[in-house]
Amino acid sequence: MDFQQITQQLLQAATARDDVGEWQPDTPLLGHIAELDSMAIVTFFTALEDEHGVFVDDDEVSAELFETLETLTGFVAEKLEG
Repeated sequence: MDFQQITQQLLQAATARDDVGEWQPDTPLLGHIAELDSMAIVTFFTALEDEHGVFVDDDEVSAELFETLETLTGFVAEKLEG
């Protein structure tokens, strides 16, 4: 499973949307996907930690991180590699 697939899986779990697999790298997230609220973001990071053992510090989380699927995928890739 690649980083984009992992990210899409986690976003689907967090937002309960079934169209996440169709999103493109430039798909805007925060402010454009109504279901992607603060609780969905917490769910996303909790699943990332639970399913992949990746811990994210509070100071790493910003609106820019959720700007597009690509920015989020890049962050997940760095965390999984790191």
